[in-house]
Amino acid sequence: MTVVIVNYNVRDFLEQALQSVRRASRSLAVEVFVVDNNSVDGSVPMVRERFPEVTLIANEENVGFGAANNMAINQSRGRYVLILNPDTIVQEDTFDHLVQFMDAHPEAGAAGCQILNPDGTFAPESRRSFPTPQVAFYRMTGLARFFSRSPRFGRYNMTFLPRDAVAEVDALSGSCMMVRREALLGPGGAEAPGVGLFDEDFFMYGEDLDLCYRIQQAGWRIYYTPGTQIIHYKGESTKKGEFRYVRLFYGAMVLFTRKHLEGRYSLLFAGILQAAIMVRAGISVVSRAAARLFPPAADFALVYSAVVLLAWLRSRQLGAPLSQLYLTAVAPAYAIGTLSGIFLSGGYRSGRSRKLRPVLAGIVLGFLVVSAASFFAKEIAFSRAVILGSAMASALLLPAWRAVRRGRAEAGRAIMVGDRDEAERLGELVASHPRPPFLLDGYVEPGRDAAAPGEGAGNGIHPLGALHHLRDLVRLHQISDVVFAVKNVSNREILGVMQRLQDLPVQFRMLGEDRSHVIGKATVSELGMPDLGETIGEALTIRGRLRKKAFEMPVSLGLFLLWPVFAGAAALGGPHGRMARWREASRSSFRVLAGQADLVGLDPSHRGIVPTDWQLHPGLFNVTQLLRTSPGDAPREADLMRAYGYYVTHQSAGLDWEIIFRALNRL
Repeated sequence: MTVVIVNYNVRDFLEQALQSVRRASRSLAVEVFVVDNNSVDGSVPMVRERFPEVTLIANEENVGFGAANNMAINQSRGRYVLILNPDTIVQEDTFDHLVQFMDAHPEAGAAGCQILNPDGTFAPESRRSFPTPQVAFYRMTGLARFFSRSPRFGRYNMTFLPRDAVAEVDALSGSCMMVRREALLGPGGAEAPGVGLFDEDFFMYGEDLDLCYRIQQAGWRIYYTPGTQIIHYKGESTKKGEFRYVRLFYGAMVLFTRKHLEGRYSLLFAGILQAAIMVRAGISVVSRAAARLFPPAADFALVYSAVVLLAWLRSRQLGAPLSQLYLTAVAPAYAIGTLSGIFLSGGYRSGRSRKLRPVLAGIVLGFLVVSAASFFAKEIAFSRAVILGSAMASALLLPAWRAVRRGRAEAGRAIMVGDRDEAERLGELVASHPRPPFLLDGYVEPGRDAAAPGEGAGNGIHPLGALHHLRDLVRLHQISDVVFAVKNVSNREILGVMQRLQDLPVQFRMLGEDRSHVIGKATVSELGMPDLGETIGEALTIRGRLRKKAFEMPVSLGLFLLWPVFAGAAALGGPHGRMARWREASRSSFRVLAGQADLVGLDPSHRGIVPTDWQLHPGLFNVTQLLRTSPGDAPREADLMRAYGYYVTHQSAGLDWEIIFRALNRL
């Protein structure tokens, strides 16, 4: 048999998929093709280095999903061709089961298996019907969801059929679909009649639907079999919130209806279906636009409210009414200036709406615009204190709501499913990481009924029980993450555990074999020491230094100006309270303004440990706040290096804020 995987910038997922393919191929003669569509994330060298048995086709441009599959199929020799996504994990028996099923059903042109979501739930796209006008109407009106058990209304995903029963279906998901070579190319190869390969007019999405339609129309049958299963992480190459996804997905649906349905149904029905698809696409675009407009709208409201409130307080103090000029000109100008600065700094780009550096740039610009205007407009000249106070209020409010929206919580708690060696390795990675995605409570080892008394791995990581105790352990320990060691846990066991725990609020992650990263539902978390060779140079550029100063100078100025407030609060709270630490920080902030120190930087006692070419300077707050050490415990030199290395390669306004608040709020 032949396995074909088309990859585009999902290296870590691809590596995990190929590991599972290698396991599933042990009892069969399997040839594996990876077609890379011009990835820039190192996918090609990874495949060449770690999977030499794979036939790699490295394209110099993104030719699309169908065209890339066709390249490999034309070179393949297997009786069966398995189309597989790179963001999948196949069970050890998946290939055996699908081949045996196809052998037992010579009328089958294609077959697919159970597809599981990353949380272990059943993915409805495991089996589908063609989107006829009637089926599409039921789906788009919500009737398919409300009456999912109805053979009439639930036909699109065939939700009326038992999940554990073999069924003849219309279409399968291209994430895992085994196709008979004879159905594609005919019994005599490319010269004999067959339905042909993927239609390359479909760039991405819809190719699997189109191919299944042509296979069925040629007289072959298409089956869903529940005897094996895979995990599909879904859409890592193209996120569903992106406009590109909307254009490709709904464009593919329109192309399918024009190609196959206009001849079977009246032009009216086909037109209604196409119109419904376009309406659905429009709703997706509008929803995305609304989501993108939320950050600037929230920023405008906060800045405008701060300016108006401070101006009102100032007017009460002076015994004069609040000028209408503030409401209609000054406050809007301040807010618009701030938004303009954030926009020009890239703060509203996709994925950057929660970054703090553009926010600070916007606050500075808004302050400069309105303060400059105060020299020319006498009506607002008396309120320059309001303008300065508004800048300080904005510097607190805008990062604050972003922090709330980001929802950065303390690291969750995890249990690892694997053996003692992998638990010890993961424990070391987590313990030495400055900001781990979770903290490891312990591990359970498949095949063992109980742990020996006193048995434990390194870093205080202990066996917590047997695998059948995992559900109770998750509840008892309030576990947020279950990590599977793919090195010594079979994919069958992984999928079984995921299904048994699918109703619990946990995230499932995979610890790569001999790797230092863990893969989650939509994230790849690197726990090892960062590769300083590639990233240190970029981090230490003059531009990077200027960005750091652009954050530190306004924050230091704000701390310095707020010294009287902190001093008064410290006098009430005592010499050792939290406000006393804020008072000392504000008193020392002039050193940053004078260029004598960085706001966040090196502990002077670590000068001999950190390389001088890392260009770390002494700071009021030092990077070792990232370490989770007990009071009085001296951190190991390796942990210090990891913390400083992490800071140099991940330096950002958000990370600096975290270090500052850790230092000022630590008891």
